[in-house]
Amino acid sequence: MENIFSHLLPLLLLTILCLYSKYYTFVGAVDQRLQNCSVPRSCGSQEISFPFYIEEDYNYCGYPGFHLSCDYNNGDPRTILKLDGDDYIIHTIFYQNKSLIVSNAAFSTPNTTCFAPLRKLSLPNNFFLTPNQSQVFLLQNCHNTSSELIKYKIGCSAENDTNWVLALPENDTNRVAEASEKCEAGSRTVDLPVMKYSSETEGMKEVLSGGFMLSWIASDCNFCNSTGGKCGFDYSSYRFKCYCSDRPHRAHCDPPTAAAVAGIGFLIVILYCLRKMSFIFFWKDQTQQNVEAFLKNYGPLQVKRYSYLNVKKMTKSFTVKLGQGGFGDVYKGKLDDGSLVAVKVLNQLKGEDGQDFINEVATISKTSHVNVVTLLGFCFESTKRALLYEFMPNGSLEKFIFDENATETAHKLNWETQYLISLGIAKGLEYLHNGCNTRILHFDIKPHNILLDADFVPKISDFGLAKICKRTESAISMLGPRGTVGYIAPEVFSRNFGEVSHKSDVYSYGMMILELVGGRSNINVRVDNTSEIYFPHWIYKRLELDEELGLKRIQNEEDKIKVRKMIIVSLWCIQTDTSKRPTMSRVIEMLEGSVDSLQVPPKPFLSSPN
Repeated sequence: MENIFSHLLPLLLLTILCLYSKYYTFVGAVDQRLQNCSVPRSCGSQEISFPFYIEEDYNYCGYPGFHLSCDYNNGDPRTILKLDGDDYIIHTIFYQNKSLIVSNAAFSTPNTTCFAPLRKLSLPNNFFLTPNQSQVFLLQNCHNTSSELIKYKIGCSAENDTNWVLALPENDTNRVAEASEKCEAGSRTVDLPVMKYSSETEGMKEVLSGGFMLSWIASDCNFCNSTGGKCGFDYSSYRFKCYCSDRPHRAHCDPPTAAAVAGIGFLIVILYCLRKMSFIFFWKDQTQQNVEAFLKNYGPLQVKRYSYLNVKKMTKSFTVKLGQGGFGDVYKGKLDDGSLVAVKVLNQLKGEDGQDFINEVATISKTSHVNVVTLLGFCFESTKRALLYEFMPNGSLEKFIFDENATETAHKLNWETQYLISLGIAKGLEYLHNGCNTRILHFDIKPHNILLDADFVPKISDFGLAKICKRTESAISMLGPRGTVGYIAPEVFSRNFGEVSHKSDVYSYGMMILELVGGRSNINVRVDNTSEIYFPHWIYKRLELDEELGLKRIQNEEDKIKVRKMIIVSLWCIQTDTSKRPTMSRVIEMLEGSVDSLQVPPKPFLSSPN
């Protein structure tokens, strides 16, 4: 034993020295982003913190689309949030509830009796109207001066006293219709939400200036803050970051302490001694035993199990990297029979006992559909885990959408191919939802997880976040949100928007198909004009006004029909109200049916289910 410790002493001293050096660096060079984001920020009495940030400040301290400005032009400072190019005054931010009260600045400007033309509220992807609010109908440019209408007047438009703006409550639709008829040609109606409702027309401007409530979706900041960090966003990787003293982390800070340093050193000694004394087998691979027992109880799998040595051999020690995702890197490999495979080496382990991994392998191995990628094998050796899939020569769908370096014609698919890809993904999802013995919810449908074979047939892949349930279950329980920002259904973030179900995959599908149609991300963070940022709103306006869609490479009438089908179906899929979203079976029917039978859905993100 003394001989062991005589050999261990230099190692122990070296370990403590390295850890002390790291700790000294940690306390001596604080990350500048932590310092910048730790400075208290406010506009008047309103505190500004994550996910919001002041427009002139460091944008990495906030979330995309959450930039605010501080307006000092009217005396007291006002916190301004731009929504679709219009200024909205923030009255209160409730950080705990992820909600805020805002009102159109037109109704809050002192000594103003005439308004600029008011537009229907258009919300970006991360904001939603809080349920159970009312609406007020505004009639603009009303030239009628009859006495029965003047009681609804709240101002004028276009700086002309003869062009009235009338405000009518939503509960009397007949009154709204009558007033609209009495106004001369040129008037138009806009509906705006309000928090409180007044049945009396007197004070309606005050009701409008009181505003309405919005909810927002952004990464949770509590865990990061509780560990001494500050929340932010890395625009290069487009991910949430927790800025800590040493460097950014994915979720929280974990600074070493003197006790931790001593504990780590002591743990190294104990583990090393146990290994030398052959007691390591007590600790060694309880996980491996659990997995072997699980496999034995489950029965024979329909895919082959490979050793980690086999995986290294078939990938030539992981030479050719095809891509990477949140759970691991993907490499090109070749089996002994010469067939190519895509090998995904997992770097994040799901489930401490390994059953989540094997359960996923066992379930996916029993799927068989032309639009679901085929699992050919797996590797499980302690912490070494890999999945072997059929090789897809055309890679993932995202390179045909987001490759900004490609020429106009390169990496672009014609509309017939895009339509068939949309239909194929829908059929694959319908199979996962209804065609298996158990229902499989994917929870991460996005272009990166759609692979294309040599004939551009789409195949759904990457079931790392999938959840398996009974087909009879209408609602799914989950501990926290899962998926990728921009594709996650609102109910996955907040149960205020409904229950999580197979309709959550429908939402992700709709967002992805809109990106396929637009040839760009739905949220374009590089665009300065907020009206150009959110593609679903832009395309909906074109559809609503029956304008040309302004999309490239449309060659003929058949292309127009296919594009219109894809857009209408997608807009139905991304409805906030889950009951209004179609099932994937209905999506297939709409895509394969007549375009004339498709109705334009309500505008997305304007209201939540009451």
